[in-house]
Amino acid sequence: QVQLVESGGGLVQPGGSLRLSCAASGDSFRINAMGWYRQTPGKQRELVATITNGGSTNYANSVKGRFTISRDNAKNTVYLQMNSLEPEDTAVYYCYARELLNTYWGQGTQVTVSS
Repeated sequence: QVQLVESGGGLVQPGGSLRLSCAASGDSFRINAMGWYRQTPGKQRELVATITNGGSTNYANSVKGRFTISRDNAKNTVYLQMNSLEPEDTAVYYCYARELLNTYWGQGTQVTVSS
């Protein structure tokens, strides 16, 4: 089992920045990738960014050039640095961790971009 604890959401003005963190505990040695999804009411959960154990990253087109995903393997923690935030980025952001046969989810953290 893997437990994920997220932090860092909040309210920010358009053009501002936030950094989300997600710490993994438990049987984290089986994790091969971590990342972030986001969801708004009435819409499907959308992949935002992924980072593999080898450091390969992948981003949604809508966040490329604005968001950066990184990880600290020693701390089993993944980060999402979000810059130039737009109102369209408002959502609940969910951290995930993927093993060969399982995917684990954090509890979600609200990000609101509004003036």
